Amino acid sequence: MTKSSQPSALTTTLRKIYHLLGFQKGYNFLLYFIFGGALLGFVLARLQFLDFFGKFCAPNAHGGASPGECYYYTTFSRYHVGILIHLSTILPAGLLAVFQFVPAIRHKALLYHRMAGWVIFMLVILSNASAVMIADTAFGGGYDVQAWVGLLAILTTLGLVNAVANVKRLQIDQHRAWMLRVWFWLGSIVTTRLILIISVQVLAAWPKRGYTVFPCAKLVSILGQEAVGQKYPVCAPGLGNTTDATQAVVQEDFNGGTENIGAALDGVFGMSLWLAFFMHAVGVEMYLRLTPKEGERLREVSYQRQMERGMRNPGSAGLVPEKIGDMDAWVSKDQKLILERKDQNASDSSAFETIQR
Repeated sequence: MTKSSQPSALTTTLRKIYHLLGFQKGYNFLLYFIFGGALLGFVLARLQFLDFFGKFCAPNAHGGASPGECYYYTTFSRYHVGILIHLSTILPAGLLAVFQFVPAIRHKALLYHRMAGWVIFMLVILSNASAVMIADTAFGGGYDVQAWVGLLAILTTLGLVNAVANVKRLQIDQHRAWMLRVWFWLGSIVTTRLILIISVQVLAAWPKRGYTVFPCAKLVSILGQEAVGQKYPVCAPGLGNTTDATQAVVQEDFNGGTENIGAALDGVFGMSLWLAFFMHAVGVEMYLRLTPKEGERLREVSYQRQMERGMRNPGSAGLVPEKIGDMDAWVSKDQKLILERKDQNASDSSAFETIQR
């Protein structure tokens, strides 16, 4: 007897769900569920931070800004404006972006998809500008953090411009590729938080401790003047040293006091950023190369739409790789059939001439 090849009830149910959302392949839905779900959860968990003084920088609040960061955000107008713009732009952008990758929305609500795309474009550009404004204070604001923020701002801005330029030229395959890249790069901040938490926990159990330098004014905002003077004599109020000019050495210890936790987070944040970005940058390129059939399908769609619009070089009217590198020119299925027929006709003619001889 042969085993039944009928799918299980669970498989059938899952297929109905992802087909309803417009996904044709189960693995595509699984990847969307994992990465889209992680981004959605991250954004929803942080929407509360739009209540800046009530949640993000509330006294003795847990889960908001890193210890000591709110000293800058509440004292200096540049950082205050920067963090407010950043929170109020990147969170809505992330929320909208999650639904942009649902095929059913793209196909059945095209007008919404386009309008949301332009809104996301403007929000991310503003978010990038505001991130640069606060980069030198975020989690210590080291050069590693500033370099990451600057690089991500440049890459995502160029990526969005590429995505828009391609969709304007009806180059749908490249629009897909660049939007995936942009949001995988931006989504690295989610993985950063995971690496950050794991790193500080591991280092807390490590016998050797690291140290970070904090301005005395930052320490005062965390501990208060009296406690700072007792724990860090260099920052004693009587010496007039409770300013940004005077620095104190703080031990990195996630199991220590509030300032030690802040120092531990600052110490590994830059490393976490770069490691997460590397993972996401490699991951998205692997995904694009492991799904060539979807890219080819969209290339054919681009070819048809560009043909209908009367564009030159249909199928490659946008910013495609072969315009820059030494790749062979792309050929559509229709063009391949025509070339095959010409080759076949030429072969038949040659054979006929040989027979006549």
